[in-house]
Amino acid sequence: GEEDDSHLGDFITDEDAESPEESASFVLLREHLDGILNTLTEREEKVLRLRFGLDDGRPRTLEEVGQEFGVTRERIRQIEAKALRKLRHPSRSK
Repeated sequence: GEEDDSHLGDFITDEDAESPEESASFVLLREHLDGILNTLTEREEKVLRLRFGLDDGRPRTLEEVGQEFGVTRERIRQIEAKALRKLRHPSRSK
């Protein structure tokens, strides 16, 4: 009868699956992060997203980011440092 439609796998917890709470927390965290990064200039935001791999989980080197922007890795380091300083001290970032 109906019992034949069930499989043992249907009743075993997938330990690797994300719980609904984890999924919701991740979405809220992502929204919060996006809001914070939106306080930066477009360039600063993109540098941080690339450097820390915020969009795709793959952090880039200063060299890689520099190539993408057509500037030196030292310039990327300066932009990154300025952006991080702004995030640490939002009131002094003007």
